[in-house]
Amino acid sequence: MSGQSLTDRITAAQHSVTGSAVSKTVCKATTHEVMGPKKKHLDYLIQCTNEMNVNIPQLADSLFERTTNSSWVVVFKSLITTHHLMVYGNERFIQYLASRNTLFNLSNFLDKSGLQGYDMSTFIRRYSRYLNEKAVSYRQVAFDFTKVKRGADGVMRTMSTEKLLKTVPIIQNQMDALLDFNVNSNELTNGVINAAFMLLFKDAIRLFAAYNEGIINLLEKYFDMKKNQCKEGLDIYKKFLTRMTRISEFLKVAEQVGIDRGDIPDLSQAPSSLLDALEQHLASLEGKKIKDSTAASRATTLSNAVSSLASTGLSLTKVDEREKQAALEEEQARLKALKEQRLKELAKKPHTSLTTAASPVSTAAGSIMTTPAIDIFSTPSSSNSTSKLPNDLLDLQPTFHPSVHPISAPPQVGSTWGDPFSATVDSVDDAIPNLNPFLTKTNDAAHLSVSSDVSTFTSRTPTHEMFVGKVP
Repeated sequence: MSGQSLTDRITAAQHSVTGSAVSKTVCKATTHEVMGPKKKHLDYLIQCTNEMNVNIPQLADSLFERTTNSSWVVVFKSLITTHHLMVYGNERFIQYLASRNTLFNLSNFLDKSGLQGYDMSTFIRRYSRYLNEKAVSYRQVAFDFTKVKRGADGVMRTMSTEKLLKTVPIIQNQMDALLDFNVNSNELTNGVINAAFMLLFKDAIRLFAAYNEGIINLLEKYFDMKKNQCKEGLDIYKKFLTRMTRISEFLKVAEQVGIDRGDIPDLSQAPSSLLDALEQHLASLEGKKIKDSTAASRATTLSNAVSSLASTGLSLTKVDEREKQAALEEEQARLKALKEQRLKELAKKPHTSLTTAASPVSTAAGSIMTTPAIDIFSTPSSSNSTSKLPNDLLDLQPTFHPSVHPISAPPQVGSTWGDPFSATVDSVDDAIPNLNPFLTKTNDAAHLSVSSDVSTFTSRTPTHEMFVGKVP
């Protein structure tokens, strides 16, 4: 079955309606498409784990809910997404998983829809067991073995004897769960299981690097341990040799499926003489008769073994550093692409601004900006000034454009009570002198006496028109 199913689309639409972007992205990352989760969805969920306002339990519950699906594709992709967040997400995500009593209960999962479902169900059960063990390991030691500091001053190299003997078996259990995935190159037949294998491959390298450093620390302390500690240490070392053989087989599968040879470390086994020296030392502590061995010979054997294991650790570190460098280059390439896209967007803006400037609106706006503002509260300095008198009433009418005469011109009193719209600006202002209390005029012609107005009105209006309709 390829492509998003109708169920996937309906579920995504439901989360869109409820406004849950996290749940919607989880649904999109775990569709029925037979391919690994898309990088854009994984990157978004990783970013969610870094946001303090995102509910981590809700995110984890969304993934757990998807594992209850009957399709092996959805369940497998849910496990892959969870594993990806455990490795690359914020540490609080794996902290929450470690705090839960139960995680994935898929030991009896079986997809009976087809032959491929039967085959993939086996790997789903193994994969879920490893993720459970990874969370349990974090709960026991409070850190992730794949992320600890390595080197001469690393966590595993500086650990005390008592703590070391308790910690190395935890690594062994996690390593066993990983190697139990036990996939062959001819079984990596689709993008889903390939994505899971790549995550397991990277975990295997980092986990074995921590395991290797723990063994180096153990060997350096072995000849100074007590009898019971030496017995535990010898058992741990024997199991380490077995797991080194199994990890070598795992890396061969990685090489067969096309992983670059430079990404696969070289494992150097310690000389077999070291195991004999460890066994003889324990026998001597138990009081058994053994071959006499000098301290110098033991020191030489131990030095050779530590050198071989250190070479393995260096190879593992180089592979890890190469992966980090590749990730850094990929991130730089992505940022460069975003920068170029941003520059292209900025390059288009001048053309847009020119087009806008040519529009009538922008032209009008430009003319408004270039016109100096008029202070309506200003007072003319003198009657002889050549400045124009502002008229508030007429300015309110945008279509009215009167001709403004100098203030010094005498007013046309005779037309004051005639047609007001044919009068000049000064005559109208003089006729209504008090409408603008903030304007004061020094022109004496603006202050007309009442008797003058009355006489003018009487002289221009006949008597019989004044009393039309009246009986004498």
